[in-house]
Amino acid sequence: MQKTYILDTNVLLHDPHSLNSFQDNEVLVPIYVIEEIDQFKRQASELGSNARLVSRILDGYRNEGNLAQGVTLEGGGHLRVVTQADDALTSLGQKPAVVDNALLKLAVEHQEATPDRPVVLVTKDTNLRIKADALGIRAEDYETDRIELTDLYRGVDEIVLPEEDVEELKNGNEVNLPDGDFYPNEYVWLRADMNNGTKPPSALGRIDLAESVVRPLELPGESVSGVRPRNKEQYFALDALLDPDIALVTLMGKAGTGKTLLALAAGLHQVREQKNYTRLMVARPVFPMGRDLGYLPGEIEEKLNPWMQPIYDNLEFLIEHSRKGTSIRRMIDTGVLGLEAITYIRGRSIPGQYLVVDESQNLTPLEVKTIITRVGEGTKIVLTGDPHQIDNPYVDVSTNGFNHLVQRFRPEAIAAHIELLKGERSRLAELATDLL
Repeated sequence: MQKTYILDTNVLLHDPHSLNSFQDNEVLVPIYVIEEIDQFKRQASELGSNARLVSRILDGYRNEGNLAQGVTLEGGGHLRVVTQADDALTSLGQKPAVVDNALLKLAVEHQEATPDRPVVLVTKDTNLRIKADALGIRAEDYETDRIELTDLYRGVDEIVLPEEDVEELKNGNEVNLPDGDFYPNEYVWLRADMNNGTKPPSALGRIDLAESVVRPLELPGESVSGVRPRNKEQYFALDALLDPDIALVTLMGKAGTGKTLLALAAGLHQVREQKNYTRLMVARPVFPMGRDLGYLPGEIEEKLNPWMQPIYDNLEFLIEHSRKGTSIRRMIDTGVLGLEAITYIRGRSIPGQYLVVDESQNLTPLEVKTIITRVGEGTKIVLTGDPHQIDNPYVDVSTNGFNHLVQRFRPEAIAAHIELLKGERSRLAELATDLL
């Protein structure tokens, strides 16, 4: 049975291509939704960019037919821009005082006009969904890009092998990969199959799916920028961060697990010591996401200081413990270190650099795509994120761009993902994360 979907403004701003996500059903875009989108078009942010893209997409469909009468969508559905013809507005182009109520009114009218055809209001606004339910209107979140955290790829597995295979890996030799469902660059904890009551030997490795083997981890004998891994997940993370053949690394973990510190430590090591990259570039979302830094006083660097303070804290720790006799100021002045706001990455090309994108859980799938497509030849990009700590009101624990990236790149040999589990900042910080 065909359905009628009414789209809220936040759905189109979240995913401008959402119009084609409803198969062969009817899709209605109220004209006051378009007016709301128009208010975002001048913003120098991802929301502004998305608003402009929505307008271009709708204008493209306008060239194919009459939007009021309806045009055919790429997915086979039918798109209409709802105007006065549906009695949704008192006059063409007049914005209702409360857009939420206007959406509800439109949904009620269409449900009454077509009782045999389900009408669904699609919105990312939780309260609007609650109000719709109270009025007997079916409402749904936009879930096309939804990835439940419980289903998210962890990047780490446990394998039980014969004792001789475990010892072989501990001695630095690769072993054959047993049967099972694995992914490229998946990290494994190998335990020996023993039943004599003694503690079985274990080893850490990484899966090479192309050769069907488990390879031992390759880590430097000394500390990396003054940092040594404290648990097996941190060993996995450093292995991926230091491998130049892995161009994309995603690190997920709660506060205090060391994801940002490890990413920066590996970056400094490869920029200053190994000379694999020309610069360590660090970017963070400015909350609200895409906010124009021009609203803050001072030059660009002064504007970034409040948002970059966690990065400064980690870099100062690394500089102190690596004992290289330098400073953040000197690294910036000599071009070794660059600090950026995500806002200004669009349109750039970033070759030959080590790029760390911190707090990636606050990015939308489209914003993540924008960042990844900026990566030039020879650049390694690391994204860190904690889906439990989201500040961006336009994404949640299941729809953020970080989760989207992890799932999409899971089968790619160019990428690796590790979930860090144990907090290492301090015992107090670990307890606070678990208990509060």
